Order: sequence, then C-alpha cells, then structure tokens
Amino acid sequence: MNSDIPFAISLGAVTFLLVAIWGSPFVEILRRLKIGKQIRAGLEEHLYKTGTPTMGGILILIPVLGITMGLNLAGLIREGLTGQSILIPLLVLIGYGFLGAYDDWEGILRSKDKDKTKIGLGISPRAKLMAQIALAIIVAVIMSRAKVQFSNAILIPLFTDEIAIPPILWIGIAALLLVGFSNALNFTDGLDGLAGIITASAFAAYGFIGALQGQVFLVQFCFIMVGACFGFLWYNAHPAQLFMGDTGSLALGASLATIALMTGQWLLLPLIAIIPVAEALSVIIQISYFKWSGGQRIFRKAPLHHHFEMAGWSETQVVQRFWLVGILAAMTGVAFALL
Repeated sequence: MNSDIPFAISLGAVTFLLVAIWGSPFVEILRRLKIGKQIRAGLEEHLYKTGTPTMGGILILIPVLGITMGLNLAGLIREGLTGQSILIPLLVLIGYGFLGAYDDWEGILRSKDKDKTKIGLGISPRAKLMAQIALAIIVAVIMSRAKVQFSNAILIPLFTDEIAIPPILWIGIAALLLVGFSNALNFTDGLDGLAGIITASAFAAYGFIGALQGQVFLVQFCFIMVGACFGFLWYNAHPAQLFMGDTGSLALGASLATIALMTGQWLLLPLIAIIPVAEALSVIIQISYFKWSGGQRIFRKAPLHHHFEMAGWSETQVVQRFWLVGILAAMTGVAFALL
C-alpha cells in the first residue's frame, strides 16, 4: 500500500495536467461547432448558461482511457503493474459514455429544430433507461463469470471474511447499482462544479479502499479518474466554460458503481456517494408524492440542489456545502472499510 498510493497519485497529477492542457482547445472546438447546452423549461435562473459547450465528459474519458490502457499494455512487459480486470471499468466508461454522448447529441440536434417545444430534449427517457439496463446486465454477467475479485460476494464492515452471494442475485444487485448510480450522478450534474467534485471525492475514497486490499490496478484507475475530474473542474468551475453532459455523468456514475463492486464494499457506496443518492431520492420522492397527492410537492424543485437554490442559497454555496457533506461521507466510508 505504501508504494501504491504515491504512484497512483502521481498518475492522477499527470492526468490532471493532460486534461487541463488540452481542455482549452477542446472548449474552443465545441464553441466553433456550436455544441452548446440548451436549458430546459422551468430553470429560468440558469438561462444565462444557454449555449455553454457541453459533452465535456469527452475531456475526462479520453485521457482516462488512454492512460489506463497504456498501463495495461505495460503490464504485459512488467508483470504486476496492473490487472486485466481493469478492462471491465473501461468497458463501462466506453459503453455508458457512448450512450450519454448519443443522448447529448440528440438534444443538440433537437434544439436546432424549428419546433421549440423540443428544446433540450435528447432520446426518450424510456429508451435511455432500457439501454442503461441492457448495458448493466451485460457488465454484471461479465463480472460474475470472469470471477474478478469480490464478484458474487460482499464485504460487510466489522466482518473480516467476504460473504458469498448466489450469482443470479449478485448480477441483479450489480445491474441495479450500475443503472441507479449512472442516473444518480446525472441528476447531480446540474450546477457548476458539483458533479465533478463529488465524483472525485468518491473515487478517491475507493482508491484508498482498493489500496487497503492491495488492488494496485484499481487504485491507479481511481486516482486517474480523480485527476481527470480535477482537470475537468478547471473549466467547469463557476462560471462554467464547459458542461459534463450525459457523456460524462452516465459514464462516471456507472464506473463508480463498478469500482464499488470490484472492492466488495458496495454496501458503503450509498454513504460514500451520499450526495448523488440524495439527489436521486429527491427526484423519486418528488414525482411519487406529486402523483399521489394530486399535484403537491415536498421540495420546492427537484433534484435537491435546485431546492436549496430556491431557498436562497447561491450556486457556489450549494456546491461548496454539498461537497463538504460529500467529502465527510467519503471519509466516513473509508473509516468503515477499515473496521
């Protein structure tokens, strides 16, 4: 562990520099191509952000894929540098990244349609959910059959041994986590800097958990993700020059769930990623109560960050306070993993 962490953090630093360096020309390319965000109706306070370049998840995914694949190839020469199972989170990044990019692109095309009622819409929610579920099941089956570390098992704080789970049940749980957290991070991605900083904190937490288990390749991947998220935040900090879009949020949420499954510490995921969980629950509660009550609302607006905006918090206050909660929750999750 002592040697794993410094090298992994160094990889994160290199990734940050790469993302920060090529981010500026990337943003300019998006501007010239007019790949801009369209703000949905009901978010009038954010209308000034209309036209801000989106699909910024590409800025994260390409360096992560390149550096991680480079390490994996190097592992063929230097045994033990990384592990073959790192290909699984890379598969998740690519699959959910393509799905998110397609949704973002459809939204951009529809925003240029003469029918202004379509502004901001991508593919239908039902079609996107079906695609997420299909990808999740494929990944879960691959993980179960490949028997990566802690597949078909769970680690519980205070218990030293892993507990086996029937493969069919584990596949169902894994698919649910992948779909749930890809959507949860998507809901979180609504304010400048929020999704990026929350994701970086969660990946850092699982990086330390992976180091405790001696999963060198996983530690490297986690801190590469941290560095990429920090590089993205260079351009996404308020006022944002670039938005993550579904390209990033779906891919990052699903890959975070994958890492949690690969450590066996997926029971801690709702704690470590408490902000995305709260955001998703706020949407579910709001919609359910609205239908049940015949039009009444619990929150001023969902997802949760908009509720606090309408309560008078500034955008930067919401982001900073949510991050404080998120980093404390991540630290608590690591502490439970040590028990």
